[in-house]
Amino acid sequence: MPLWLLHAAGWLLGWLYFWASRGYRENFRENVAQSALSWDACKGAIAQSGMMVAEFPRVWLGATPALRWEGLEVVESAYAAGKGVIFLTPHMGCFELAARATAARFSPRYGDLTVLFRPGRRPTIDRILESARAGAGLRTATTNLAGVRQLLRALRSGKAVGLLPDQVPPGDMGVWSPFFGRPAYTMTLAARLAMQSDAPMILAWGERRAWGAGYVLHFSAMEKPFNSSVEEAVAQINRAMENLIRQCPSQYLWSYPRYKNPVSQAADSDSQPPQAGMTDAAP
Repeated sequence: MPLWLLHAAGWLLGWLYFWASRGYRENFRENVAQSALSWDACKGAIAQSGMMVAEFPRVWLGATPALRWEGLEVVESAYAAGKGVIFLTPHMGCFELAARATAARFSPRYGDLTVLFRPGRRPTIDRILESARAGAGLRTATTNLAGVRQLLRALRSGKAVGLLPDQVPPGDMGVWSPFFGRPAYTMTLAARLAMQSDAPMILAWGERRAWGAGYVLHFSAMEKPFNSSVEEAVAQINRAMENLIRQCPSQYLWSYPRYKNPVSQAADSDSQPPQAGMTDAAP
């Protein structure tokens, strides 16, 4: 199917689900309100969420759509340095395509791109993704100790890794850090990788163009963590994600449960959010 038709169907799907699901709608509105961005600037993300679902098979199993690269020289320079590359992408735009296209372009010269992957609840879909990624110059690392070691090995061998640093990690792999002014449980992995390697950090995301005209892949250099504290480095990365989202809030996944509490009730009090009532109940 042509991309414009998939996106049209996704537009409709996004709005239908928004009005059909009260919980989804309330979470979306709460996250937008927390960001202090205007509703008009963010409401386009309702349709964009549906487009993300509709384009998914095309991105992984179909022909490569039209692409325009912005900041390509940043990526070329980072790879050429031979110290590995850390790509950071929020839940924004077509983040699956950003990884796939980057790997397809650079893996023949510099080796596979290893992306952090948290298995979902549908094993069949996970198997399809594994198969598609294996043919696109991509490797996956699961969200556990073995996966962390895999990412470190890739960086030390001069290869690239990719993470979604606004993804809520398991209960023992994060810290509470401000995100749009509210404590959010945030992974420490991105900060630790940056602090333990000489690899440059690059912010990346794939913007959907209107009317199915393809995508724009945006890349920009990010300053390495300037503080030896993991907590400060995590906060720095969160601020970078906020700034990136403000560039195009209509393509951020505002429905993502960014402020959920993954920490079990049995965890000690040091793992709890710094302000009572600031997070949702544990899922």
